Amino acid sequence: MALNKGYAAYANSKIMTASPAELTLMLFEGAIKFCNIAIVAVEEKDVEKAHVNIVKVENIITEFQSSLNEKYEVAKDFANVYQYLQERLMQANIKKDKEILEEVLKHLRTMRDTWKEVMKLSRAEKCS
Repeated sequence: MALNKGYAAYANSKIMTASPAELTLMLFEGAIKFCNIAIVAVEEKDVEKAHVNIVKVENIITEFQSSLNEKYEVAKDFANVYQYLQERLMQANIKKDKEILEEVLKHLRTMRDTWKEVMKLSRAEKCS
């Protein structure tokens, strides 16, 4: 029990001290984790577990959508991608379709990896 409290305190501290860029990366990591759990749940025919985890991914995508800054032209492109992912997640949830979830997972990983590169370039620029 004490170990769980220690881990919870560490996790909370990590979130509270993270930069906005690090928080975004954590959200991508969470979406990927929940999508993987949903895929396994679909394989195991655990409908409830699949649903719960698909909804978690949808909630993270909703958070990304709500944080878009419309003053940048690229925000429209991201809005379209997020909308597409939401639609695919809805279809995956209705059908409990592993292939759709794997497609979403592929997109999430690509976006996460791109975000990591953006973070790396940003750090490099700050150091120059």
